[in-house]
Amino acid sequence: MRMTDLKERRQRAIADLIRSNALSSQEELADRLGSLGYAVTQATISRDLEQIGALKVRRDGQLSYALPDQVRDAPSPRLAAVFRDWVRSVETAGNLVVIRTPPGSAHLVGVVLDQSELPEIVGTICGDDTIFVACRTAKDANSLSSKLGAATLQ
Repeated sequence: MRMTDLKERRQRAIADLIRSNALSSQEELADRLGSLGYAVTQATISRDLEQIGALKVRRDGQLSYALPDQVRDAPSPRLAAVFRDWVRSVETAGNLVVIRTPPGSAHLVGVVLDQSELPEIVGTICGDDTIFVACRTAKDANSLSSKLGAATLQ
């Protein structure tokens, strides 16, 4: 069997496990894969999760992995990566979402947000370490804040 065949089978197994179980850690995923006959390292699992586009999302108060097709309006992988690396906090204030970054990083995050075309976003204003994201309604701001907050935890 070729290595690519093994990788594809393993990634299909990971996707099936994510769809049928609430898996919250790579260790838990490694245990499940081991019971299916796949001996994998944490690095391999991490790479596989990234390649299949798995996201960590909050469901019923618990963080667990989900696939893009399971998450309606999920942030793009690029947006999720930028948020994971550059965002310190996400808060809602009325119809605004306030995002904090390290000093000098707000513009980087703001550009990716503007390019994301998320439907809740009307516009953004970036300072040095703070971004104000205007939404049409407070409900839209809460929805966006949840999505973006989940992106920082991936």
